[in-house]
Amino acid sequence: MTVMADTRMALVWPAAGVAVVWFCAQRGAPKRWVDVAALITIAWVGNAATGTGLLLGGMLAVANLVMAVVFVSLLCRFRPSLWGAGGTRRLSHPRELASLLAISAVAAAAGAVYGLTGLWLMTGNVTAVTFADWMARQVTGMFVIATAGLWLGHRISTCAARTGSARGCWNAIDRALRAVPALRVAESLAVVLCSAGAYLIGFVYDGGLPLAFPLIVVTVWAGLRLSTTSVVLQNLILGTAAMVFTLQGEGPFATIDSPLVRTVVAQLFVVLITTVGLLLALGRDERVALLAELAAHEEQAARHAALMNAVIDSMADGLSVIDAEGRITLRNPAGVRMLGPADAVGDVQFRLSHLDGTPIDTADLPSTRAARGETVDPVDVRVTDQDGRDTHVYRVTATPLTDEHGRRSAVVLYHDVTAERRHHAQLADFAGVVAHDLQTPLTVVEGWTEVAAESLDAAPGHPAIDRSRDGLTRVTQAATRMRGLINDLLAYTSARDADLAPAPVDLTELVRDIAAGRTDAAVTAGQPVPQVVLDPLEPVHADAGAVRQLLENLIGNAVKYTAPGVTPRLSVTSTREDGTVRITIADNGIGIPAGQHEAIFDNFHRAHPGTGYAGTGIGLAICHRIVARHGGTITAEDNPGGGSRFVFTLPAAELPAAPALVLPTAPAPAGNRRLAVSAS
Repeated sequence: MTVMADTRMALVWPAAGVAVVWFCAQRGAPKRWVDVAALITIAWVGNAATGTGLLLGGMLAVANLVMAVVFVSLLCRFRPSLWGAGGTRRLSHPRELASLLAISAVAAAAGAVYGLTGLWLMTGNVTAVTFADWMARQVTGMFVIATAGLWLGHRISTCAARTGSARGCWNAIDRALRAVPALRVAESLAVVLCSAGAYLIGFVYDGGLPLAFPLIVVTVWAGLRLSTTSVVLQNLILGTAAMVFTLQGEGPFATIDSPLVRTVVAQLFVVLITTVGLLLALGRDERVALLAELAAHEEQAARHAALMNAVIDSMADGLSVIDAEGRITLRNPAGVRMLGPADAVGDVQFRLSHLDGTPIDTADLPSTRAARGETVDPVDVRVTDQDGRDTHVYRVTATPLTDEHGRRSAVVLYHDVTAERRHHAQLADFAGVVAHDLQTPLTVVEGWTEVAAESLDAAPGHPAIDRSRDGLTRVTQAATRMRGLINDLLAYTSARDADLAPAPVDLTELVRDIAAGRTDAAVTAGQPVPQVVLDPLEPVHADAGAVRQLLENLIGNAVKYTAPGVTPRLSVTSTREDGTVRITIADNGIGIPAGQHEAIFDNFHRAHPGTGYAGTGIGLAICHRIVARHGGTITAEDNPGGGSRFVFTLPAAELPAAPALVLPTAPAPAGNRRLAVSAS
C-alpha cells in the first residue's frame, strides 16, 4: 500500500467496497451493530498503520462507514430487487451498472464531507487533486468490489440455496465446469493467456511506450465471449495487477510524474475496464435473454395458433372472416362445406335469401353490417345448394373485428338450423291439428255442461245439488282454460303459416280501438280502467290482422300483469329509423323476473307461474313470430319507472302520421261505452 507523504492517506483504499459487500451479505443479520463496530475498528487500525494518527484515523473510519451506509441505502432505494438490496435478482441490465457507478460517486462524495473535513482540520492542506484522489480511490473501491461482490454473492447464495450445503455447491460448480464445451474451454484459456501477455507487454515490457490499447482489447474480448462470472473475476485480477504495476512505477501511467495523479489515472483505468467488460457481458446476457424470451413467445404463439386452427377446423359450424370489401380472408372446412369454395361474398350472395324467399341486398348482409361496425343480432337465412336442388336454413351471427390498423372485418358464424326448424314446424303443425280437432269435443262439453247447469238451477235445493253445481262450475272453468289454450295454439299456427298481406296500417287508430276495447272490458268486469297515453304513431307496412293480434297481446299483457288494486298505466310511442318503425309499449305492471327477458318469448314459457295470473305462455311467442315474419325484432326490458317495456320494429309505410292524441282514463258515458279521444 502506498500513502501520500504529506497526509499519510493511502493512495489505494478498497475498504469501502469491502464494507459495502459485507453489509449487503449481512443485510438480514440480527446484530448489525457488531458489523458496524468491526468496520470502524478495522478501518481505524488500517488508517493508523499508515501513520494518520488516532484522531484523523477515527474520522476517516467514520467516513468509511458513512460511504458504506449511503451506498447500501441508495442501492435499496433505487434497485431493491437486486441481491443484497432486499431482492433476489442478479445484475442483469447495463443500466443497473450505471446506477451502481452513480451510487458509488454519491457515496464517495458523502464520505468526503467527513474524511476531507477531518483532513483539512488536521493538516490544513486539501486541494482539488486531493479531492480527485479521494473520489477516484473511493469510487474505484466501491464500484469494482461492489459489482464483483453483488454478482458473485448472488451466484454463491443461489447455488447454496439450490444444493443445501457448501459441498453440494462445490459439486454443482464442478459439474458446470465439466459441462463446458471443449471449444469454450480453449477460448477461455486463450483469453487468460492473452490477458497475461497483454498486461506484461503493457506494464513491464513496454519499452517506454504507452501501450494501453492492448489492455482494452482483452477486456472487450472477454466481455463478448466469456461468461459474466469470468469477466467479473478478470476485472478483479487485471485491475489489481494494473494498480500494483502502477504503484511500482511500471506501465503506461508511470510517465506521469506525480504519484498522486498517476494513481488517480490508474484507478480511473480500472473503473474503465470494469465498466467496459461488464457492459459488454451484461448487454450480451440481456440480448441472449431477450432472444430466448422472444423464441419462447414465438413458440407459444405458434402453439396457440396451431390450437386455434385445430379448434376452428374441428368446428361443426361454419366460420368466415370477411373484410369490408366482401373478400373472404379466412374460412374453416365447415364453412367451405356449407357455402361452397367462394373467395368473396358476391360468389354466394345469389344463393342467399330471407325466409320468405326475397333476395338479401348487399347492404343488408350480416357481414356487411358487421363490417360497418353495427351490432348484428342472429338472423336465419335461406341458402340454396350450388346445384340448386336443396335449401338449408342457416342461423348467421356476425361480429365486428378491428385490426391494429383500424380496418374493420366481420367474423361470421353459420349454424345449420334446418332440422331444428323442420322439427319445430312439425310440432307446430301437430299442435294446430290437435287444437283444431279438439274444438268439436270441447264445444260438446261446454254445451252439455251448460244444459246440466240449467237443469240444476231448476231443481229444488239439496246438498247434493249444491255439490253438483260446484262440480259443473269447475268443469266450466277448465273448459274455458282449454278453450283459451286451443285459441292460442291456433293463433300461433296462423302467425306461423298464414300468408301475410302487407298493406299500410294506421297504428294510431289500431291502438285506439284496442285500448277502447280494454276499457269496455274493465268497466264490465268492475276493474280499474286502464290509463293509456298514446302519442301519434308512425304508420307501418304490415299485415293488419297480424299487427292487431300483436298489439292485442302486448296491451293485454300490460293490463293483465298489474298488481292488485293498481290502475294499469301504459304508454305507446314510436320513432322512425331508416325504413323501419320502432314501437315502444311501457307499463307499470309487476315486471319481468331477472334472467327471463329473452325466455318469455319461448313457447309455453310463463314468467309468473303460480301467482294467480292466468295464461298459456304462448302469447309472447306469437308476438315474436309475427314480428320476425315481418323482418323485425322484439325485445323486453325493465321500465325505469317500474314495470316492463316492450320494443319491436316493423317496416315503415308512407302514410302521414295522425295528430297527437291523449286517451283519457275515465270511461265513456254508459250510453256509448267507447274510449273517448281528444287531440293534444
